[in-house]
Amino acid sequence: MTAGRWSRFATWRRERPFVGGILTALAGIELFFSGQLDLGKIHVQLGIEGLQATIVPVVLVLLGVLVIAMPAHRIFYGVIALAVSVYSLVGVNLGGFFVGMLLGVVGGILTVSWMPRSADADARDGEPVTASLADAPDDFQAEPAHVARSRS
Repeated sequence: MTAGRWSRFATWRRERPFVGGILTALAGIELFFSGQLDLGKIHVQLGIEGLQATIVPVVLVLLGVLVIAMPAHRIFYGVIALAVSVYSLVGVNLGGFFVGMLLGVVGGILTVSWMPRSADADARDGEPVTASLADAPDDFQAEPAHVARSRS
């Protein structure tokens, strides 16, 4: 990949919860393969004839892709990914022997907690933007909300 393509990809990746989406999709893949596990003569599947061992991983992969494709809905998709991942503990071989569940939970948490960079942070080149009353103009007076409402 050339430097121009790599920088465009890096810019695109920073505009969305990429790591959370990837971890959520990886959780779905891991849960799928743990649900299809065969230990010698023992076929490990839980749920209604193994239906959950197929549906739960597909839902997690779909949520991971949707989080990356549509970052505006990241909180909704992240909360659903968290709920499905925790449910996989009961529905799919102890959450893919805890690995898939943990990947899904971490991916969901990263998805929900991700925030796009603000224009001020881009302008300051990564310095955090902080504001306080000490930075306010001299004629600025902070009033409690009830005082401001009574004046209008």
